[in-house]
Amino acid sequence: MLSLEHINLRRGPDLLLEDASVVLHKGWRVGLVGRNGTGKSSLFKLIMGELESDGGNLNLPSDWRLAMMAQEVPALEQPAIDYVLDGHRALRRAEKTLADAEIAGDNHAIAHAHGELEALHAWQQPARAATLLAGLGFSETQQQQPVASFSGGWRMRLNLAQVLMSDADLLLLDEPTNHLDLDAILWLQSYLIQQPGALLVISHDRAFLDATVNQILHIEHKQLKHYSGGYSDFERQRAEQLSLQQKMHEKQQAQVAHMQKFIARFKAKASKAKQAQSRVKALERLELIGPAHVDSGFSFEFHSPNKLPNPMENLDAVQCGYPGAPILDQVSLSLRPESRIGLLGPNGAGKSTLMRTLVGELAPLGGRFEKDGDLVIGYFHQQQVDRLAADDAPYQMMSRFYPKWSESQLRSELGRFGFHGDDVFAPVGRFSGGEKARLALAMIVQEKPALLLLDEPANHLDLDMREALTMALQSFEGAVVLVSHDRHLLETTVDEFYLVANGSVSRFDGDLDDYGRWLQQNRRDGKPVKEDKPGDGLDAKARRQQAAQQRHQLRPLKKQVEKLDKQLSHCDQTLAEIETALGDEALYTDDSRKNEMNGLLGDQARLKKQHDELEEQLLEAMESLEQAESELTD
Repeated sequence: MLSLEHINLRRGPDLLLEDASVVLHKGWRVGLVGRNGTGKSSLFKLIMGELESDGGNLNLPSDWRLAMMAQEVPALEQPAIDYVLDGHRALRRAEKTLADAEIAGDNHAIAHAHGELEALHAWQQPARAATLLAGLGFSETQQQQPVASFSGGWRMRLNLAQVLMSDADLLLLDEPTNHLDLDAILWLQSYLIQQPGALLVISHDRAFLDATVNQILHIEHKQLKHYSGGYSDFERQRAEQLSLQQKMHEKQQAQVAHMQKFIARFKAKASKAKQAQSRVKALERLELIGPAHVDSGFSFEFHSPNKLPNPMENLDAVQCGYPGAPILDQVSLSLRPESRIGLLGPNGAGKSTLMRTLVGELAPLGGRFEKDGDLVIGYFHQQQVDRLAADDAPYQMMSRFYPKWSESQLRSELGRFGFHGDDVFAPVGRFSGGEKARLALAMIVQEKPALLLLDEPANHLDLDMREALTMALQSFEGAVVLVSHDRHLLETTVDEFYLVANGSVSRFDGDLDDYGRWLQQNRRDGKPVKEDKPGDGLDAKARRQQAAQQRHQLRPLKKQVEKLDKQLSHCDQTLAEIETALGDEALYTDDSRKNEMNGLLGDQARLKKQHDELEEQLLEAMESLEQAESELTD
């Protein structure tokens, strides 16, 4: 049993939890939810002992083993499979004990260590690690490659595999699906369902939560509230509670108004003064019920398109890809106003290549492609998000669409996407990935598109914004083509699926459960569901042209990664210099250096924030590069 009693928790000046209490029982599988910034990750660190509370008690069984998914991976030369095996700490301890005993020539210790390894089924653990890696998308060859050879998103998969390898009684997973494609999410879901032990998971994927947890812990108004069931059960229970609270609030407000009216009418009359005074005291004792408050700041809809061409686009036997490197062949597709299509398929199969062809970023390599000249397309892709001007601000961007609007009108529209107060004037370069994604969606809405091409629009969005996007897409009057690993978003906004695999695009007659079974069948049959390589058969000149084209496509992304990496290194160096200066004891005892100390502390706080922002931007840039490399080289 894990219990938190009257916990107060701060991060810097922000109070995240205030007098919060909850009890979680052994064997529970708990989803931790709440808006971004409410303290979910900080609560994880408190449980792991990486943070101290500012009051209250945290109680854990003394014999419980905890394991939390790491958020960073060092650039190690260690093979991926060995890195994953490190997650089994008892195994590694027993192996070290054996190695030390063999060096010492201690036969008794050697025998004891062998007994420990036997009890841990040590001979089975490499195969178990390989199974975890395969489920998360690593080929046998990749499992032997050094950790340093993988990009940011794939290193996070290694962290996930490592924590799954642990023998923990309580597993803490912070956004485990963030860097996974739909195939890997379905595998992870199936794996977790079969595992014993307690689970505490933070996720913005409601379908994943519904499948893997049986309890929800909600952080709201600095409190922890427990709900039984999955995420859908939580939503229903919370809606009922909010409805009841609102009714009770309205009833109480009517009672208060009646009492106040009586007091105002009779307090001056001697015959009624006593009754009036008793009502005054009753009002003072009354514990007021607040109005129901839904903790979501997002509510928007897509504007009606000015024109809905029919058809919008026609593809007939189109070949998609890059000069000398086709990815998809014989693609035939017709997009009409009523089209609502979800694209399924393994990573690197060509889903983003198809989207880039539909939007016009990539010219068809063959076949016939017709697009209506008046068609307005709203295109969302992570690279589009990354290209938002760093020195631009939401207010200026919105005012370009509506130059005659007043400040209050512009603020109102931005508020639908969660931008309030000074945030509307803040430079985009300071925004998190989620804030940039919301801003990109806000700009797409203003374009009044007839066709939405959305490539992983939910990646950096929290549950509330995902729900707002779902509602907006459901009422959208135009056509939608959607790539997403958010199953709830797919299931509730599209009417048909197309499968992108093995160099082709075909109608998929089934739902997402059928797609999961299709993946399992292909794995059992040994078919390659992770790769879709363009046909070779190229001569040397064509290969050189292909390589040059690939380098040209990747150059801007590589430059962005290099630039951010240098900025992060410079930030680290400056921070180290400031922290060295702050280590001078005289700085705190010499009153004449008070301004110097305050200046250093201010610089330290500013640089720490800048460091976090650069780190997130670097991870996003590496993921964009990884995606592009996957489609060009797979």
